[in-house]
Amino acid sequence: MRQFMKYFSASFLFISMVITSSIAIAADYKVGFIYIGPPGDHGWNYQHDVGRKAVDEAFGDKVETFFQENVPESADAERVMTQMALSGADMIFATSFGYMEPVLNVAKKFPKVKFEHATGYMTADNVSTYSARFYEGRTVAGHIAGKMTKSNTIGYVASYPIPEVVRGINSAYLAAKKANPNVEFKVIWIFTWYDPAKEADAAKTLISQGADVILQHVDSSAIMTVAEEAGVYAFGQASDMSAFGPNAHLTAIINGWAPYYVKKVKQGMDGTWKGAEQTFDGIGAGMVIIGPLSDKIPDSVKKEAMEIRDGIASGTLHSFTGPINKQDGSPWLKAGETADMGTLLGMNFYVEGIEGDIPQ
Repeated sequence: MRQFMKYFSASFLFISMVITSSIAIAADYKVGFIYIGPPGDHGWNYQHDVGRKAVDEAFGDKVETFFQENVPESADAERVMTQMALSGADMIFATSFGYMEPVLNVAKKFPKVKFEHATGYMTADNVSTYSARFYEGRTVAGHIAGKMTKSNTIGYVASYPIPEVVRGINSAYLAAKKANPNVEFKVIWIFTWYDPAKEADAAKTLISQGADVILQHVDSSAIMTVAEEAGVYAFGQASDMSAFGPNAHLTAIINGWAPYYVKKVKQGMDGTWKGAEQTFDGIGAGMVIIGPLSDKIPDSVKKEAMEIRDGIASGTLHSFTGPINKQDGSPWLKAGETADMGTLLGMNFYVEGIEGDIPQ
């Protein structure tokens, strides 16, 4: 009898532990992230993962975060998010523009799961979007580029011809042209967010065409490495990339996702999260950060760059302030007029002075 009671007590304790453990797991708030590339890219995906880790730090064992890297912008994204939802995710952050349709499809199937889509523009009752005004950072970078170039040729490696990328090219060009009327931009589109080999080849081509400063809207540090080897200047994208080009690196446009992620997870946990919201913040809100400026930049240029940054942050300066014409010479903004949100979000044209066509 004692042996039976001993066995019964041990079994009851084990079952109690399993039940208690299950209750604890069920009580945890689970947050999934999907990345277009690896978090080790030292760029776009890395910075999103910095934000994920900030959630871990902010909430400790109250929240469990997990991620899937290298998820293509295709049906694979829908499959991954479906699996996350089935595994108990309460909130999912989809961190690339091309995840838009997959997010909407999965959100319909899991109305209780909260979805946050980076850089998208389509929402639903359980889908909100968030993006940063990266173009504000490129205004600062463009000014520095215009002042630092000796050849008056600035190269730009672009990913996909979507409004976000086109805005960045235009804002950088306008700032560079204002700083140096003699500059010209050469743009190479590589139709990928993350491919170090393609990024490096594009940078080498631009350098062979006379560019001595390279801007980028792609994810890896490959361009910085090429710039360092070639003895030209470059800018970090999404993260500080100075480790890959100590002499080449002028500054970086750093994506500050962490405060947003912490805020949204907290809202999800306390029941105040709302769907169908669109967040579009920039330097003023800390979602776009200008990294440390290289000592190679003259003090006078540093001062000008910081004045531009501070003016944008305070709202006294706007990256797109007229007079500005479109590439074909047709008027766009009158003197003193600033771009409206609708045009910015749907921008599909170059401003006057940029050569070449936007791929269709």
